[in-house]
Parts: sequence; C-alpha cells; structure tokens
Amino acid sequence: MAPWGERLAGVRGVLLDISGVLYDSGAGGGTAIAGSVEAVARLKGSRLKVRFCTNESQKSRAELVGQLRRLGFDISEGEVTAPAPAACQILKERGLRPYLLIHDGVRSEFDQIDTSNPNCVVIADAGESFSYQNMNNAFQVLMELENPVLMSLGKGRYYKETSGLMLDVGPYMKALEYACGIKAEVVGKPSPEFFKSALQAIGVEAHQLLSM
Repeated sequence: MAPWGERLAGVRGVLLDISGVLYDSGAGGGTAIAGSVEAVARLKGSRLKVRFCTNESQKSRAELVGQLRRLGFDISEGEVTAPAPAACQILKERGLRPYLLIHDGVRSEFDQIDTSNPNCVVIADAGESFSYQNMNNAFQVLMELENPVLMSLGKGRYYKETSGLMLDVGPYMKALEYACGIKAEVVGKPSPEFFKSALQAIGVEAHQLLSM
C-alpha cells in the first residue's frame, strides 16, 4: 500500500460521514467513536477542506450539530450537508406540496414548506411515526395523483445505535414503491446530486476528494 503522502497527492478535500463514522447515536446523545474527535481536529488543522455529509433525518442540522459539539467535535451547522434542507430546495423549485412522513425532530426544517393539498410524499426515518395509519395516508396521497412523486431522504436498510441495529427509511420506502408501482427519488446518499452539492459547498472537484 502506498504511503499516505502519496495517496493524498492531489487531494484537496474530505467528505466525512457522521453516523457510524464519527459517532453512534442513541440515548443520552450517543457516543463518539474512539479517535474520531481527534481525527476531525487533525483534518481541520490541515490544508484540506472538510465537509460533513449525512443522511440523518431524525434531527434538524442544528440539533445534530449541537449534539456533536457536546461530544467534543469541532463542527458548525454550515459545514453539514443533510437531506432535509436539500429536499426543501427541490420542493420549492418544483412547486411541490408534500405529505410529510417524517420524524418530529426534523419537522422544523420544513417550516417554510407549503403542505396543504399535498401533491407528493416526502418520507424519512420517521421512527415511531411509521404507523399503519401514516403509511396508509402516504399511500392514499400517492395513489390519488396522476403523476405521483415519492421523495425519500436516503434509502438505508438499517443503522446502528448504542442499543443495537435499527430499521432505516429504506424498507418503508420500498413498501410504498411496491404498493404504488412507482420509483422513489432519493435525496441524500447515495444520490450523485447530493454529493455534488457537498463538493460545491467546499469548491472541490470529485477527483480531488477523499471520502470517509
């Protein structure tokens, strides 16, 4: 394996995932993964541009950043690319009014979005809000539309908390896709557009990037 100096030749920026890379979420704010606080500090003290890229959809960016700062991370809200703000931008650009099947913790991100008379569905990691009634409401909205739009904040199968593995948004997204005979638009990882927005934020080209 080539020395780190050679491997970093031409690299100008780093994209860092958060959940499962920097910390494991859970009760009490979760726990930092060993060495991650120090690693972030070293990266930010280097010549490299650092951007945090997450599919977190149970917390607003402000809440997530506050939680990470309490764990010792040097991070600000403006350094985080997250799916909820990206989805809001798309909704505004396309004149979409969503039925929101999301967690209450991220609902504040959609405060400026018109949700009256929905003409699309936005689904995220809704946790306990993934009830039969809420899933069926989303299903009914989609089935009544001539051109149904299902927007999913990520499509992960599961993730790790300190208490164990947890179902993510992906299985619920797939259920609506199957029931309605449609394909969801994914906002968040692994969408290429999501990564492009993160790169644009730090002014780095894809070939100049190291992703972790």
